[in-house]
Amino acid sequence: MSIVEMRVPTIGESITEVTLSQWLKADGDYVELDEPICEFESDKATLEFPAEAAGKIIHVAKEDDDLEIGALVAKIDTSVTAGAEASTPTAPATTAESTPPATEPVAAQEPAPATTSYATGHPSPAAGKILQENGIRPEEVQGSGRDGRITKADALEAAARPAAPTPAAPAPPAPEAPAPVVSSPSAHFSRNSERKKMSRMRRTIARRLVSAKNGTAMLTTFNEVDLSAIMALRKKYQERFVEKYGIKLGFMSLFAKACAKILMEMPEVNAQLEGEDYLVYHDYADISIAISTPNGLVVPPVHNVESLGFHEIEYKIKELAGKARNGTLSLEEMSGGTFTITNGGVFGSMMSTPILNEPQSAILGMHTIQQRPVAVAGQVEIRPMLYLALSYDHRVIDGSSSVTFLVKVKKLLEDPVSLLLDL
Repeated sequence: MSIVEMRVPTIGESITEVTLSQWLKADGDYVELDEPICEFESDKATLEFPAEAAGKIIHVAKEDDDLEIGALVAKIDTSVTAGAEASTPTAPATTAESTPPATEPVAAQEPAPATTSYATGHPSPAAGKILQENGIRPEEVQGSGRDGRITKADALEAAARPAAPTPAAPAPPAPEAPAPVVSSPSAHFSRNSERKKMSRMRRTIARRLVSAKNGTAMLTTFNEVDLSAIMALRKKYQERFVEKYGIKLGFMSLFAKACAKILMEMPEVNAQLEGEDYLVYHDYADISIAISTPNGLVVPPVHNVESLGFHEIEYKIKELAGKARNGTLSLEEMSGGTFTITNGGVFGSMMSTPILNEPQSAILGMHTIQQRPVAVAGQVEIRPMLYLALSYDHRVIDGSSSVTFLVKVKKLLEDPVSLLLDL
């Protein structure tokens, strides 16, 4: 017997442990070389683990087990070939003996019933009239006519007999008092509980959020944006944009482009802390876009947003969102990012304080668009307004810089032509 051991491979530089989230092959199945046998869930993505040889798989680890890099996952018996099956002795077929049927006693024949027809039990017209006048039912009279027909004589004889006393109808039973309805808690309210292990991604998200909350000097500053100009721009050019690029011009590409432009002007907002003594500045804007998935929130970055066109940003966001929801994001696609944008407005959030995506130093929170009365040139008008929230690490970014950044982004969004012309 030749056995190949399958161990957790090195997945990424910062990943030391994975969770076996699902077996794709049952214990004892035959697997081909490079055929996926299970799925690993790491801190950042879900990965398929391919077989390193062909043969029969023998499970070692269990689903939901946390495994360190190099831990034994399964064994493959390469001596088993495809289509090989354990021979099972077949029981000989039992030959039925020719046994003569047992002789059963013949039932005695019953006498043939009397001849019946449609006339049986039915009165003749004259007899029917007599019976009706005397309140006699045909079923109460024995017919003496042909085939049991009730004749006139039969009806007269029945009418001449004294009527049998009609038994008193039994009194209807007294209605029972309805049983009192006893309200049982289990009939209306569930009291069940379920204990379920958190997914590795959910545990990682929880750990990083707590780390960001406890390990940074996080503050949040707010502003609001009048989206009238952006609404008008999208309405005017949306059809031509879709016709040329095959994708809609969304809000996210406009917000990402505005943030990237200001990040290039204010590198301190685009910086991150390294250790306790150094700041790392970037001459590019890799903007992470928060995407909600069934397993939790992921933030894959769109690289070099400052150099991309609006349609290119939309393409990339759509691609990353599709992969995130299908669980096919690679580690490379999840890595990096210098700034994050999260849009709670798609869920109806009016205001929030987003938590930093470490090691980044700032995150922009978008919220729901609401028609609100605002003062415009001394007049009250109804405008589509949106609250912006910028959370930042005060160790890296001064309060004045955070406010200035948000004000500049607001101005670009309220005057999108200046954004398009790079003014």
